[in-house]
Amino acid sequence: MEFASDNASGAAPEILAAVMAVNAGSAPSYGTDASMERVRALVRETFEAPEAEVYLVATGTAANALSLACHCPPWGIVYAHENAHVEHDECGAPEFYIGGGKIRRIAGADGKLTPEGLRAAIAETPQGFVHGHQRGVVTLTNVTEAGTVYTPAEVAALTAVARDFRLPVHMDGARFANAIAATGASPAEMTWQAGVDVLSFGGTKNGCLGVEAVVLFDPAKAWEFELRRKRGGHLFSKHRFLSAQMEAYLEGGLWLRLAGAANAHAAALEAAFRASPEAELIYPRNANMAFATLPRARHRALQAAGAHYYYWPGEPAPEGPDGERLGARFVTSWATTEDEIEAFAKALAAPL
Repeated sequence: MEFASDNASGAAPEILAAVMAVNAGSAPSYGTDASMERVRALVRETFEAPEAEVYLVATGTAANALSLACHCPPWGIVYAHENAHVEHDECGAPEFYIGGGKIRRIAGADGKLTPEGLRAAIAETPQGFVHGHQRGVVTLTNVTEAGTVYTPAEVAALTAVARDFRLPVHMDGARFANAIAATGASPAEMTWQAGVDVLSFGGTKNGCLGVEAVVLFDPAKAWEFELRRKRGGHLFSKHRFLSAQMEAYLEGGLWLRLAGAANAHAAALEAAFRASPEAELIYPRNANMAFATLPRARHRALQAAGAHYYYWPGEPAPEGPDGERLGARFVTSWATTEDEIEAFAKALAAPL
């Protein structure tokens, strides 16, 4: 019963087959392979953005950090939700690649920024004061770190605030496929049509071996991104292995099928929590993550039965009262099985 992270799942068979297919023979390096040309065309078609520029890297941290660095000066502020991945889980990579930028944490219920909160944070940043950071870029996470999903209308409301201050907007889409599968929105509606300038389009968490696409809806940033990617050590020489993954991911809508399966597994997990008198959901479940509190004794029983997951927001003290309620995050993936869900539901309902 593996619910720790969608990073823990293996690669989808279609992805593995694509990598094996390009392994034979040789191919041009550093992103000049024929597969990358097809990837570029597929991304532009998927996002209805014929002028978008597309680049591949192997990690979400690289995608986010390089994207933000292209849109924020060294003295700029990155406006982000207080629980954003770029703030808590990237070891200062955005600030490092920006060259001195600062992340401004903004509160918001259920992992989401609000237009009012964003406007207040930007407005209170002094301008023309040489001793302080200046306004830089806004970043949104979809799916959020709380497992909730922004709709296109919510994205547009936030980007409208950014536009009032002439700030660009980045979207951290490590689980972008899950957000699209959850809302039924088109990729275009969720991004550039809603005012997003650059997207980190994730593949690793959704069945790929390790590939993320950076989609620049403003092609004027392309050359800078290329330079930053190379200078930062993220331009792969055997690039065809990244291209092959992304091509297979997009062809025939595989990315949406995998995300839809993960979301459906999480819905079944949510149903198990709702059926339990002990469980309390922490956030609304919109995509492939469920957050719930359970008594310490129930956590012990679940883990003894073979369930793997992370406590939320952090590891509790090893000892404590059996009745103490502890929060946890449960993540499903394309590889989650119905047997895992059934076994978890059975363990959740079993007498202590």
